[in-house]
Amino acid sequence: MSSNGVSSLPAYSWEEIAEHKEKSSRWLVIDDLVYDVTSWSKKHPGGSILLGHFAGQDATEAFAAFHRNSIDYVRKFLKPLRIGRLEKGQSLPHTDVKEDFEKLRQTAEKMGLFNSSYVFFALVLLQIFALEVGSYLVLSYYGVNWLTWIVSVFLAATAQTQLGWHQHDAGHLSVFRNNKLNRIYHIFLICFLKGTSGHWWNHMHYQHHSKPNVIGKDPDVRMDKLFLVGNVMPVEKAKEESKPSMPYQKQHNYFFLIGPPLLFPVYFQFMTFRHAYTRRLYLEGFLMILYYARVFVLLYPLLGSVGAVLVYYEVMRVIESHWFTWVTQSNHIPMTIEKDEPTGRAWLLAQLKATCNIEKSFFNDWFTGHLNFQVEHHLFPQMPRHNYYKVAPLVSSLCTKHGVEYKVKPLLTAFKDIVRSLEHSGQLWLHTYEEFHSS
Repeated sequence: MSSNGVSSLPAYSWEEIAEHKEKSSRWLVIDDLVYDVTSWSKKHPGGSILLGHFAGQDATEAFAAFHRNSIDYVRKFLKPLRIGRLEKGQSLPHTDVKEDFEKLRQTAEKMGLFNSSYVFFALVLLQIFALEVGSYLVLSYYGVNWLTWIVSVFLAATAQTQLGWHQHDAGHLSVFRNNKLNRIYHIFLICFLKGTSGHWWNHMHYQHHSKPNVIGKDPDVRMDKLFLVGNVMPVEKAKEESKPSMPYQKQHNYFFLIGPPLLFPVYFQFMTFRHAYTRRLYLEGFLMILYYARVFVLLYPLLGSVGAVLVYYEVMRVIESHWFTWVTQSNHIPMTIEKDEPTGRAWLLAQLKATCNIEKSFFNDWFTGHLNFQVEHHLFPQMPRHNYYKVAPLVSSLCTKHGVEYKVKPLLTAFKDIVRSLEHSGQLWLHTYEEFHSS
């Protein structure tokens, strides 16, 4: 280290580093070296907000998780940002957990678990094309009636859902060994085949992965306008509102009406176009328009009117929205949802607090796009999904060693737990509200 001049750099304590967590001054630590990323934040491919989530904290494990394919290349950009080193003796809690997890990551590397199978992903893409082509052929060959319409729309929804899981693969740079190819492929899948902004997906999803279930940092739990989750959010909301903005004690009931049915057709539909427009993502916007043009050109001759095409499309999105919501929220909403710790958390502990698994089976693997291995996915976001089951026993053993709960549930139990947790949080809000505003 001395050969690189590191020993001559100023030494900082965690107290000093923690003071630089605002947008005007952002410092973070990687491998015991202190970096000022204030100016670089705007150039960061993952967005400035993502770096802001680690300002004043140790970002070593997150850096390794998100830059596995290009870690040496990225370090070149870090060197000019280096301003100091961590004072000796300034270790954070759970050093043993971090060391053991790093050994596990290296073991996974040696086992080849970060190597993707092109055959597997080719079959995934072939399945998607077969389902989509089938949705049109059913109407074209058998004519339009209630039965063929229902079969067709379910085939289309299945194609789009499986496409959603596959674009997720590419978005996490786990399909190809080359990051540039992954990014190009991701844009093709999510923009042209799905009609959604890839930049928006990256902007939201990488925040979620960096700080899962952390209030104020994970956009997936930023839902207090409609729903309160966990044990912290309901209490804070009850205390700050003199007049309730929503009947949160009933959220486990109205979740069925405005949660799964409307997430894709309303919220995602609006936000993705808004993001592309406000960020001037003209290529993405053009590819998204091509998706809708393709859908219209193929469906209009079969269904006969613009209204019929719109109904078909919206029903398809509602089905996909249900599928996506129940799968993705079953791994997170029932888990711990709280504010971040000042110095952050060890990667293993942060991910296991916020995620759980669903039992492995051929159906569960297919139905969830292997996100039934949510724990492994969060620990190793760039690992190809077909290898999750191979690393799972190693992760479970590590959790047992350190007394960390490794949750695995049946699929239907995981779905029920979403509703149970919403009911619990709603009742917690009600009791706090009545207690705090009773006088």
